[in-house]
Amino acid sequence: MTADALVSRHTAAWQAATVHPFLAGVRDGSVPEDSFDRWLAQDYLYAQALVRAQSRIAAAAPFADVGLLAAGVVATIGELGWFEEMAARRGAVLDVPMHPATRAYCDFLLAVTYCGYPAQITAIWALERTYLESWEGARPGAQPYREFVKRWTSDGFRSYVRDLQTSVDRQLEACVGEQAREAEDAFYWVTHYERGFWDMAMSG
Repeated sequence: MTADALVSRHTAAWQAATVHPFLAGVRDGSVPEDSFDRWLAQDYLYAQALVRAQSRIAAAAPFADVGLLAAGVVATIGELGWFEEMAARRGAVLDVPMHPATRAYCDFLLAVTYCGYPAQITAIWALERTYLESWEGARPGAQPYREFVKRWTSDGFRSYVRDLQTSVDRQLEACVGEQAREAEDAFYWVTHYERGFWDMAMSG
């Protein structure tokens, strides 16, 4: 099994996670800015949970992947600072209650840290690749959102996702049985929660 095979086996779930009216609204400008700012605050809360999950996974990862995962931690921490800068510029409030969809996704991230490493690295790769492909579908983005779309479709982010996929392929090709099922389950649930996050963004 490979990462691309997972995408092929769950095409409908993958499409649901990466193609959404909210993203189309970012592309053409039809998403109201207050709705976008509500989404931004929830993504900021989610990114904090992601840092914690990445850190736990990196701490117990095979040594070959420690540098890659540590770089992901550093990048996500930097992303939090960028969120704060952009929110201040837009007049958006980040100190908000966590939406149930955000809470569910954050709880999932914590649960994954207790799984085997193939499931852990698969989940990290899947959430980053769905994010990349989602924003690629929103390019170039309407003017209020263009800076966000540009950042999340950058060559650097794309390279990071490719490196994660190389690690996932290495793990998936070596695992069978329960570990393989656990990794596929992690992939599926990422697509489920990503879709739920976009639904939350659309409904406010």
